[in-house]
Amino acid sequence: MTRIVFMGTPEYARDILQTLITAEDVEVVAVYTQPDKPVGRKAILTPPSVKVLAQQYDIPIFQPNRLRDEDVVDEVLEIPCDLIIVAAYGQILPKAILDYVPCINLHASILPQYRGASPIQQTLLNDDNQSGVTAMWMDVGLDTGAIIEISTLDIAPDEMVESLYERLTTLACDLTLNVIRMWDRKSAAPQEEDKATHCKKISKSDGLITFDDAFEIHNRYRAFTPWPGIFTESGLKIKSLTLEECESIGNAGEIIAIDLNSIVVACTRGSLRVTTLQAPSKQETSAVAYLNGKRWVCGNILA
Repeated sequence: MTRIVFMGTPEYARDILQTLITAEDVEVVAVYTQPDKPVGRKAILTPPSVKVLAQQYDIPIFQPNRLRDEDVVDEVLEIPCDLIIVAAYGQILPKAILDYVPCINLHASILPQYRGASPIQQTLLNDDNQSGVTAMWMDVGLDTGAIIEISTLDIAPDEMVESLYERLTTLACDLTLNVIRMWDRKSAAPQEEDKATHCKKISKSDGLITFDDAFEIHNRYRAFTPWPGIFTESGLKIKSLTLEECESIGNAGEIIAIDLNSIVVACTRGSLRVTTLQAPSKQETSAVAYLNGKRWVCGNILA
C-alpha cells in the first residue's frame, strides 16, 4: 500500500484525487489545498473542489495560506507517507518538503514546454495540434524536474479550453496511477533547458480584444471561454464566434455581413462570424438581435 499526501486545488486535481482514493493499492493520508475563497458577486466563501471531495472520504485536510511557513513545513514532515503527489496546487513546495519524500507533479503540458500557471490556455493560444500531461520529479525550480513519463493527445483546430481540460484530466488520472505503480528515479530524463517556454497566470485583462487579427482572436476565444472571456473596450462580451477567414485586410470591428443567425465582423486581418453577444449588465443575446436593438447595419463598428 502506497501512502500518499496529495496537494491540489481545482477540478483537474479533484479528479486525480478521486482516482487515487478509489485505487486499491493507494492510501491518501492527507490532502493539502488552497484556502476557501469568496466567489461571485455576493462573495460567498467557497471551498476548493479538492476539499469537497476529501471531506466526503474523511481525509485530513490542510489549507495553509503559505506552505513555506516553518510551522506548516513541520506539520507536513510529521505525516508518514511514501510519496507526495502534486497537481495544480498553486503553491511552491519548499526544499525541506522536497527532501522529505519523493514528490511527483502532474503538469498539463509536454514539458519543458509551457512551464507555469496556464499551460492549457497557452496551448490553445498558440494553436498547437498536440498537448499532454507530464509526470515529473519535483525540484526547487518551477516545473523543472526530471521527466518520469509523458502522455499526449491531439487537439482539434476548434477545440475549446473546457474540452481540452477534461481530456487532459482523464489523461492525468491514468498517468498518475501508472507512475505510482512503476516509479523509478533512475529512469527519469532531465528536461532540455534550451527548449523551455513559460506561461503566466491568466488575468481578466487578457480577454480584451481590438479586432486586430482574426486568427489570434479565435484562439483567445478558445482559450479564454468561459473565463475571462473575450470582450471589447466598452465591455461588450463576445460569447460565441467562429473564424470566418484569416487573409483579408479590413477595417477593425466593421460589420460587413448580416444574416438570420449571425454577423460577420472584419478584423485588421481576417474576419469573424459572431453568433452571440452580451452587453455590460445585460443578458446575452443573439448578435443579430443586438444589432437590431442598436439599429446598426453593415458599416457600423462593433465596439
